[in-house]
This record gives sequence, C-alpha cells and structure tokens, in this order.
Amino acid sequence: MKLTIKEQSPGITDVPGFSASGVSSDIRGTGADRLDLGIILSEAVCTGAGVFTQNDVSAAPVHFCKSLLSPTQAFHGIVVNSGNANACTGEQGKQDCAAMADCTREALSLPAKSVFVASTGRIGRSLPMPKIEKGIREAAKRVTRDSAGGHDFAKAILTSDTRPKTVTVRIESEGKRYTVAGVAKGAGMIEPNMATMLAFIATDIKVPQATLQATLTRAVHGSFNRISVDGDMSTNDTVLLLANGSSGDSIHDDANLLDAFHKAVGEVCSRLARMIVADGERISHVVDLHIKGAKNEEDAEKVARAIGNSLLVKTSWFGNDPNWGRIVDAAGYARIGLDYDQLNLHYGDIPVLVKGTPVEENLPQWKAEVSNREFSITLDLGMGKKDYHLLTADLTEGYVNFNKSE
Repeated sequence: MKLTIKEQSPGITDVPGFSASGVSSDIRGTGADRLDLGIILSEAVCTGAGVFTQNDVSAAPVHFCKSLLSPTQAFHGIVVNSGNANACTGEQGKQDCAAMADCTREALSLPAKSVFVASTGRIGRSLPMPKIEKGIREAAKRVTRDSAGGHDFAKAILTSDTRPKTVTVRIESEGKRYTVAGVAKGAGMIEPNMATMLAFIATDIKVPQATLQATLTRAVHGSFNRISVDGDMSTNDTVLLLANGSSGDSIHDDANLLDAFHKAVGEVCSRLARMIVADGERISHVVDLHIKGAKNEEDAEKVARAIGNSLLVKTSWFGNDPNWGRIVDAAGYARIGLDYDQLNLHYGDIPVLVKGTPVEENLPQWKAEVSNREFSITLDLGMGKKDYHLLTADLTEGYVNFNKSE
C-alpha cells in the first residue's frame, strides 16, 4: 500500500462520486460579498459516522446530526452554513435546522433523514431562514464534481479563518486507487475535545458503519482532540465521515486496505488539525508540546493542557521569551504529584532543564528557538512511560482586539 498526500487540494470533490458547491446567501446581513452556504452530495448511498462537541450547551445541528446516526441509516449529503451557529436558539433553532435538511433533500430529490446539517458562526441568533432556503436551492443547482465545487465549499464554511483547509490522501494498491479527502474550518474557540470547528471527510471505499465510526473516533482522538488555540470549547464542533463505496471494494475484503484506510483518515484529521492551529486567530507561534514520562496518559494530558492553555505561558511565547519558569509552574498546578528534581525540559533539541537544574549557558539558543514561527517543547516528567502531544499556540494583542467586539 502507498499513501500520497496533497494539502490545499479540492478536498471532497477529489473523492469519486462526491460533488459540492458553495454560494453566497448574505447570512451575515452585509451583502452578498462572501460565500456562506455549501452542500456536499453523494448520489450513491453512504454510511456515516460523526464525532461532536462535549460541551453541555450544544447547538441545534449537533443534536440533529446525533439523532440521525445509526448502524442502518443511509446518507447522501451535508448542508452547512457559516455566519450563524444556530446555537442557544431554543425550539425555533431545532425547527430551522430540520427545515435546512428538508429544503436540501427536496432540492436534490433525496430520501428523508439522509442529510446532515452543520452551522458555525455567531451564537444566540436565529437563522435568517428565507435567505438560507434561497441559498440552499441555489447551492443545489450548482453542485459539481469539478474541483471548483470543492474549493467553493471550503470557502463557504469559513468564519474567522484566513484561508481554506483541505487535504486529499490517495491509497494505491495492486493497480487500484482509493481516496480519502477532507475539508475543515476553525481558527478561534479552539480547545481539546474539539473546537469551534467543522470537518467533513469522504471516501470511495465501502465501509460498514461500525468500522467507520471506530475509525473516525480514533482519528479524532489523535488529532482534533489534541489542539488548542485559546482554551475555549465551542457549541458546534462537528466531524462527519461519509463512505459511498463507489470504488466497488469493501474494507473487510482486504486487511491491508483496512490498515491503509485507518492511516489515511488519521492523516486527513491530523493535517486538518494542524492547519486549524496554524490559522488560529491572530496567532504568531505554533507550538508542538510533548509531555513524556507520565504515569498514565490522563496525567500527561492534564499537564499538557495546563501548559498549553496558560495565559502567562502563551504571552511569553508571543514575546519570543523562553520563560521556562512559567512552563514548570503550569505543569505543577496540574497537580499530578510532580517531583521538580526529576524534570527534564527541552526547547526543540536544546536542553533547558536537566533533573530540575537550568542549563543557563544555553539561554541564547533558547531565545533563538522560541523566536521561530513553529517550535517544539518537550517536558519529561520522569514518572513513567506514558506521553501526550498537544498542538497549541500563543496569545497576541491581535487576538484580544479581534475578539473584543462583534
């Protein structure tokens, strides 16, 4: 098996049998100046899987999608709007969500309960349904398998993002080629256990629902659940995976194909997750944080989150300041029973602490390392063999200014 990976691809429309579109429907009320509604369509029946926010306050589309998922339910597509989250909108929000699905299936002549719905944007405002329904009908007319459809969809789901996020993985085996491709949005309200993010993935391999769900859950655990920009968990986080089987080959007919499929979905999720952090709202640094030597993964994750979400740590990164004291302080208040004298800390490959003792002669190298746009930090707790990776970012004046008003 050979995997070929391409980022900034057309995304979903790279997968045989899938088409997409994106249109402007003026959801934000500022005129038809940007794409804000999109559709993904598979004429062939799909199995579907999903992973969603863990926030107790979840948006209407999240509840709607959860209600559709079952081992026997067949799907044909997804309709998505940006600019309005349809979150905290009460009974009206539920009705509007169902109306989006109904409008989409009617416009495309699809069966009942075969369309997922996702929304992203401002919380607490009702959807402008006349505009959305008009946009859905227009988007339904424009769905295409051409690359333009994939690119337009990727643009239509953006909110505070500065660029689209897409990736395609080709699997080559014994003269055959299979595809797994994805598209995502997200830049702010990014915290482990997903974020104010949407991600949609498709494949042409025939995959039973149980296998599809297990594959997606595992991939999300190793990717979208290990990123953080600002420590805020959203109401709308949604990752959906559709498999239309248009290749004619089943995942269970070939053990090697099953393994390659797991890897391909993992690659799509990991690369989209990194794109989200790299496009974090007004960030200036991306930090790959690696916690090693923990007694268990739960402890390693506690330390990683404490460091990755610390405002003092984030602001030091913004200032290109290798302030390791803030890092070990944050690790300590994770309260997992650290022994400071056992800590080993590195910026990149450069030692900072060895058994709790600072390597002060390396200070110029520390400063140079944390001045890079992207750098890594490794903290070895010296307590065990478990580890945890977290992809995080700094906190800038630009982030504060961007988020202080609507």
